[in-house]
Amino acid sequence: QVHVVESGGGLVQAGGSLRLSCAASGGTFSLYAMAWFRQAPGKEREFVATISQSGGWTAYADSVKGRFTISRDNAKNTVYLQMNSLKPEDTSVYYCAATLGGFTTAQRMRVTMYDCWGQGTQVTVSS
Repeated sequence: QVHVVESGGGLVQAGGSLRLSCAASGGTFSLYAMAWFRQAPGKEREFVATISQSGGWTAYADSVKGRFTISRDNAKNTVYLQMNSLKPEDTSVYYCAATLGGFTTAQRMRVTMYDCWGQGTQVTVSS
């Protein structure tokens, strides 16, 4: 089973950018669909973006569409989340997740579809 570790979080002003990275180990990375979720204090974990095993298909939450870009480098066993035009409401702990299942957008947006999770990285956007 793959193990994932996030990095790249931090404090940024509104309108700024950050790039999160998620490094995978212990499994065949190219077999896994990957996703980013986020969770703010007192709120449920929510879907942000997902990418297929080859990287040829992506999907985004409406709240981040046009501002965030998910990508992956299977040679480096890493998935990225480029976040531009950040807003204070993007403040959350961001989690990387991996799954061998899920074949539709609706499935890949569900927290329960993913069985491998990182420890999370904090992103704080100041106004």
